[in-house]
Amino acid sequence: MFFVQACSYKNKIDSNYYCQKLKFSCTQSNKVIYFKTTKGDFEVKLFGKDNPVTVSNFLKNIDNNIYVNQKFYKIINYPQIRFIHGGINPENKPYIERTQNLNKTNLSIPLEIKFKEEIKPRYNYQIKNPNETNNLVNTFESGSIAMVKRGKNKSSSTEFFFVTSKIPELDGRYSIFGKIIKGLDILKKINKDDYIKAVQITN
Repeated sequence: MFFVQACSYKNKIDSNYYCQKLKFSCTQSNKVIYFKTTKGDFEVKLFGKDNPVTVSNFLKNIDNNIYVNQKFYKIINYPQIRFIHGGINPENKPYIERTQNLNKTNLSIPLEIKFKEEIKPRYNYQIKNPNETNNLVNTFESGSIAMVKRGKNKSSSTEFFFVTSKIPELDGRYSIFGKIIKGLDILKKINKDDYIKAVQITN
């Protein structure tokens, strides 16, 4: 059954279409970036090979310096997991007034997930069958970064969140586009008083 779905999906719109539509260069290789925060620095690997549209959008945001001096605006604590939210909501008028680069920012980008059997990612597609999560390339693990949702099948163009442990209940419902590879202990210490000093691309 899954094989039939995979074959039928290959003819759908691809990443190059969305990169052109959203007007940014399509990065189709993995990148490493550094988050410099008030609690310390951590290193993140971005999955450009599997999530080219989401990663390209995020790199464009970094180039536009929209994350400089931005607070981690929401921290959600559960017994076994924390959600650390950062970024900017383009609809928030005060941010737009003081961040000119946001005037050129799309409010949303397509939800982007990648299956192991498929060459290209799927767009605007959210998993409905829990069995499909076994075929996902990226799932929520400790240190994963994903874009916040905007509606059912869209991601925010600027808001993101980290998780501090596995959360399979959310797999296939968000664009997971990277993971912390160094400094996870720093992430776990971050609270609502902390902010991002800068995000830097290293390669």
